[in-house]
Amino acid sequence: MSTVSSDSGPKVADGKPIVLVGLMGAGKSSIGRRLADALSLPFYDSDDEIELAAGLTISDIFSIHGEEEFRRGEQRVIERLVSGPQHVMATGGGAFMRDETRQLLKEKAVTIWLRADLDTLWRRVSRRDGRPLLKTKNPKDKLRELLEARQSTYAEADLVVDSRDGPHQVAVNAILDVLKSRAQVS
Repeated sequence: MSTVSSDSGPKVADGKPIVLVGLMGAGKSSIGRRLADALSLPFYDSDDEIELAAGLTISDIFSIHGEEEFRRGEQRVIERLVSGPQHVMATGGGAFMRDETRQLLKEKAVTIWLRADLDTLWRRVSRRDGRPLLKTKNPKDKLRELLEARQSTYAEADLVVDSRDGPHQVAVNAILDVLKSRAQVS
């Protein structure tokens, strides 16, 4: 397994932050934590960092201030994080959809789309009630709409790794492989 020394030695992703993007339920946080451990890097979940900065839950931010204000705050938090030392970050599902945030991530980080099919996403997100965008009459239809609308933008990420049912370590190993391949090409 690859490791990254904080002082010297080889750095994966040219020393840039490694940012996981994709739809809710793709496994960005779970896989991101394991990836950070494998690389001996800090891990950040942008949603957790937004909640800390705002003193509110994501659901409360959406209901009190609306999605657009949430996205502005999200961009500020992500900008602060990617301007720091190398780490692994999981972003919220909509972060990469905002042009300004996507451009920032493409400039300052290596982005990886954790791609998952609708059934996998639905199995994962239906276990928890806390997804503001799925608070609709038919949440699976909404998830399908989001997947269809967003996948071409997610495809702009630097790398793509499939996230399937099964151990998260499979996706972590796939990410380590694509990062290693990318380094050999550079």
